[in-house]
Amino acid sequence: MTGRAAVATPRVPKPQSARLEARISHDLHGAVKRAAEIQGRTVTDFVVDALQSAASRAIAQADHVRMSIADQKAFADALIAPAKPNAALKRAFTKANKLLVA
Repeated sequence: MTGRAAVATPRVPKPQSARLEARISHDLHGAVKRAAEIQGRTVTDFVVDALQSAASRAIAQADHVRMSIADQKAFADALIAPAKPNAALKRAFTKANKLLVA
């Protein structure tokens, strides 16, 4: 030993990750590999990006359907129990009727 104290290097935490494995055909593997090469990316980067895009689309589509159901309920409720027309709506109908008659 040289008599110098060892300096501990701080540990940098690695980002959390999970492993995903899938069995795919040789043809699909070739297509994915070719697509990744065309884009100048690794197969892993290409696959992760494609999975992230597909997951985002699926979630957005599911959210859209849920919001559409809520919108349908609000529309049905408005048909069943419509709100009374306010002054602005009455003026708009009067103006529209004048335009249609002319």
